[in-house]
Amino acid sequence: MVNAIEVSGISKEFVLRHTRSIKEAVVWLAKGRRGDMSKKFHALKNVSLEVKTGETVALLGLNGSGKSTLLKHISGVMLPDSGTVRTRGRVAGLIEVGAGFHPDLSGRDNVFLNGAILGMTEQQVKDRFDDIVEFSEIGEFIDTEVKFYSSGMYLRLAFSVAVHTDPEVFLIDEILAVGDEPFQRKCIDKIQELAKNGKTLVVVSHDLDLVSRICSRGVLLEHGNLMFDGPIDKAVSLLRA
Repeated sequence: MVNAIEVSGISKEFVLRHTRSIKEAVVWLAKGRRGDMSKKFHALKNVSLEVKTGETVALLGLNGSGKSTLLKHISGVMLPDSGTVRTRGRVAGLIEVGAGFHPDLSGRDNVFLNGAILGMTEQQVKDRFDDIVEFSEIGEFIDTEVKFYSSGMYLRLAFSVAVHTDPEVFLIDEILAVGDEPFQRKCIDKIQELAKNGKTLVVVSHDLDLVSRICSRGVLLEHGNLMFDGPIDKAVSLLRA
């Protein structure tokens, strides 16, 4: 079976600039600006990962472990400092609520905009438009500017557009926590349907019961290092330990 995702030795470093007191800043300047007032944070450290077509994978770890950063690299939102990321087929998903949405455009216009960003033709969006709106439950608000949407409305429309692009690789980052419970169940059912249809899923979530139901494989990260890659029940038990 071919790889849907290939992550090879990627590393990512961020510079964290700390706000200092005026006194500390004066001392720093008096010393001729010796010593850095910022420090570096290693979000990912030489991480390698292969995901086969049709696999369902959960990225697990505590806050700051690097799981969301890794997902953003897979999606193409971020580029690594070193290493490479390759994906096969159309990649879609929910990395941030409203990402790809223009606040001054209506929901309708944003469906077409977001569809284009995710690789759909205008005709493909037109053919699926009614299904997208129906699934999102936005109804009469589809022609309202999305800057007036609640985060839940953003989620519904963004999720609906993403799943109706018929992606080969679907990425989800903790976004399901934003919606109300009935819509969460609806999204989970849709995600499980995608999995049954052989789509590749990569999920970031703190809901360990949820990922245990959806995913068969767990990848555990700690301080930017890949610590475990194997069966989801083993990964979950390690994280809970």
